[in-house]
Amino acid sequence: MSKHREPAVRNTLILILLLNAVVAGVKIVVGVRTNALSVLGASLESALDVLNNIVGIALVRVASQEPDEDHPYGHQKFETLGALGIVGFLSISCFELLREGVRHVLIGAVPVSPSFGEMALIAATMFVNVGVVWYERRRGQQLQSEFLLADAAHTRSDIYVTAAAFASLVLARWGYGAIDPLLAIAVALMIAWNGYQIVRNTVPVLVDARGVDAAVLRRLVGAIPKVVDVRAVRSRAIAPEVLFAEVTIGVKGATTVEEAHRIADTVEEKIAKELGVSEVLVHVEPA
Repeated sequence: MSKHREPAVRNTLILILLLNAVVAGVKIVVGVRTNALSVLGASLESALDVLNNIVGIALVRVASQEPDEDHPYGHQKFETLGALGIVGFLSISCFELLREGVRHVLIGAVPVSPSFGEMALIAATMFVNVGVVWYERRRGQQLQSEFLLADAAHTRSDIYVTAAAFASLVLARWGYGAIDPLLAIAVALMIAWNGYQIVRNTVPVLVDARGVDAAVLRRLVGAIPKVVDVRAVRSRAIAPEVLFAEVTIGVKGATTVEEAHRIADTVEEKIAKELGVSEVLVHVEPA
């Protein structure tokens, strides 16, 4: 993450932190008053959102630092690491909801019938969750922040949790409180799916999986005049739309050093223009 993006990402997280803190507080109060497992689970999820935001504020500052001797490729992967850390928090939520859901089913626990005011408060927090997801995802796309996008995916699970909590309160008021733990178990499975999606997007970055299809790179470079063959191509992503590419090309043996340098520049410009690669390294060898 560049220095000019770091304040914008940090300010976004601070605003979201404040909203999540209010939502968590409301859910905790209603959950304690009604003893509804789904509401208590929703409060846990929102509390984890607050913790995620605090961790994120610290991580984006590290990720914005310029490359140095110990980190010559920059610090952007710290942000990706933070996105993966969210999965840990999701796992805690999932496990706790599953465990408590099964326990409540076995003992036949039911929530206390809620008041209309308590139901309205939970409904209001759900609308706040929807607004946070929309805003954070939009800012994540604008700022190309993997952490914001991952956190938005996490907060999206809050919508399901809160919707289940609200449904549970409505059913409890109608005398069907026994459904509460079943809804909590269903929500836990949704949270697990969100965690899987984050892992699928972040692990390839951390293990330096290819950033661009090798066939695409070969075809793009091979079409450049005076490039006789393309001998090797490599690429990796360090953040969304932040890629490194390395290619080895063959040119005619009689090519001068100056001409080879011009061909290499053309290759770099072509790849950067077509694929948006941040840095291209070209090795030139005689054919």
